[in-house]
Amino acid sequence: MDPKNDIELQIRSPRSMPTRSLIRRSGTSPSNDDEALVRLGKRPLLNRSFGFMSILGLSCSALCSWEGILVTSVPSFLTGGPAAVIWSFVVGWAGITSVYTVMAELSSITPTAGGQYHWVAIMAPESCSNFFTYLTAWLTTLAWQAIAITTTYLVTTTLQGVVVLARPSYIPLPWHTLLIMWAAISLAVLINSTTGRFLARLEGLILILHLIGFFGILVPLVYFLPYNDPSVVFTTFFDNGGWGSQGLTFFVGLPSIASTLIGADCAVHMSEEIQSAATVVPQAMVYTIFINGSLAFAMTIALMFCLTDIDAAVEAAETMFYPFLEVFQSGLNSTIGAVLMASVVLILAAASSVGGYASASRMIWSFARDNGLPFSRHLAKLTKRSSLPIYAIFSTMGIASLISLIVLGSAVALSALLSLIVAALYSSNLLVCGLFLWRRCTGGFKDAEDPGDQSEVLAWGPWKLPEPFGILNNIFACLYSAVLLFWSFWPQTIAPTPETFNWSILIFGAVVLFSVIWYILRARYHFKGPIKEI
Repeated sequence: MDPKNDIELQIRSPRSMPTRSLIRRSGTSPSNDDEALVRLGKRPLLNRSFGFMSILGLSCSALCSWEGILVTSVPSFLTGGPAAVIWSFVVGWAGITSVYTVMAELSSITPTAGGQYHWVAIMAPESCSNFFTYLTAWLTTLAWQAIAITTTYLVTTTLQGVVVLARPSYIPLPWHTLLIMWAAISLAVLINSTTGRFLARLEGLILILHLIGFFGILVPLVYFLPYNDPSVVFTTFFDNGGWGSQGLTFFVGLPSIASTLIGADCAVHMSEEIQSAATVVPQAMVYTIFINGSLAFAMTIALMFCLTDIDAAVEAAETMFYPFLEVFQSGLNSTIGAVLMASVVLILAAASSVGGYASASRMIWSFARDNGLPFSRHLAKLTKRSSLPIYAIFSTMGIASLISLIVLGSAVALSALLSLIVAALYSSNLLVCGLFLWRRCTGGFKDAEDPGDQSEVLAWGPWKLPEPFGILNNIFACLYSAVLLFWSFWPQTIAPTPETFNWSILIFGAVVLFSVIWYILRARYHFKGPIKEI
């Protein structure tokens, strides 16, 4: 790496930045994205290769909603029944829409790759700003690393399930899973190592495949398969977890269903590679959650109607990983047809991993740019020719490859990362939404056209919910984030074994404890929040 690529950063606290540098003075957002970054104290370094359609494609594919519901519905279905899956999705869709609307407003104010932790830095009280910023950055970084490895695991197990479907004599062994995961990680990293322009064009193509693939799966499902009675789908609850209450069973299964719609904020972490980011990023997030939520809801209803043989579905979860493979085969009465349908899901799931690794690496790069990670100087470097955070990309590859070794000991422990994603993301989202609600209720934001004194306030971006809807939505986002965070640590059954225990609380607690101890011992002396580079 050319030494000239090193970024010399002037370390200053966000509180040492003049607040006026974050104020928009004329009517709407600036037409020049680089000027917006400069006003935030950040040096424009990445190429802006993404437009609205390409970032919408990346967000939709990273969300992997209708493909993901075929997988994430399994725990809730087995313990709570079809009605639990349906209504959990409705609640989760409403909640995540509220949270992403809050994030859309914030991304319009400060469209930077740091996302959540940058927002915390400018909204938190000065006395605790650095600590909250550091903790939020660690949690968001952890969440996106978990998203990357979890997507890879789902791709791998789906592939193995397809092989079992085509050749029932095949027995998936842990070392098979590990090698396939490494291959999937390498493919995602290879694509991310190309130019940003190529990645943007690829994501536009993936968006088209995402929509076409949906109808390619949904039409055969509703045309060929027998149906359950609507009363079975919408009113049948189980209590296979032994909780003694349908309400408890519902909430225990909620996080796995809600995780289907996590990932639309990948557009936030790509902000510095997007043209007209202050308007395109919030629009992409809202469109993503509407499009993917609609597709996933339709697929959820279709899947619950078509799961007529529950015993066969439970057995398929043991042999082929996921019940939807058995649904495809029994409905079409053709192994070849089922394999072709499952291959569509597999290809799109693999495509979603590309967006996941892109966002995970940008989060590492942004945090390293602000001197928050070990070896930050190296992780913040960009390639001279294509301005890609290549060291951050390969560090994501290394982390994913190491975590994947867990599968040699326990696949259950690795699959628990799904709950870890919910816990890590929603803990940071709860802090962001809470601070945003406090700021907007205390006059911390004003319109750019307001002629009054703006020396102590921030200006709204061009994308904003009108009041009082903004405050009401903000309150709901806080409540939903708190509920989901609480239930994300619960196991699926009341008497879990080591194999069925929800280990996410251990991993989450370890990361939070490490980040707090590291902050006290070392980070508080060199991490001063988002660095003002210019």
